[in-house]
Amino acid sequence: MYEKPFTLEIVSPARVVFSGGATSFSAPGVEGGFQVLANHAPFLSSLGIGEIKVKGTDGRDMRYSTNGGFVEVRGNHVVVLVEAAERSDEIDVQRAAASRERAEKRLRTQAKDIDHERARASLYRALNRLRVAAKA
Repeated sequence: MYEKPFTLEIVSPARVVFSGGATSFSAPGVEGGFQVLANHAPFLSSLGIGEIKVKGTDGRDMRYSTNGGFVEVRGNHVVVLVEAAERSDEIDVQRAAASRERAEKRLRTQAKDIDHERARASLYRALNRLRVAAKA
């Protein structure tokens, strides 16, 4: 296993989600998932809805639910700007389940005033949060 450390920052508009050393970072790029290790080539990517995985320098694995953002890798420094990110053990499962139910109800509705794309995106976010929370 590759264990060289690099600096990782995960930042949302609301807070600094993670700041410290890591030995591995995996994320859901919009063109497909990717992993970053120390000495990675410079890289810039958009993120989609999915799971961010971080292996800390202490060997601890952390998982975060995210719904989009950007990643920049440069010189053993990774900066992740996300719309939102929640660590798996911080996710409110009841709230995520309620969000899933609301989105499913909207998608079943044939009313013209329902934005089905928005409802689908809400459903994907809720399902992702539930999936990541189950791994806590």
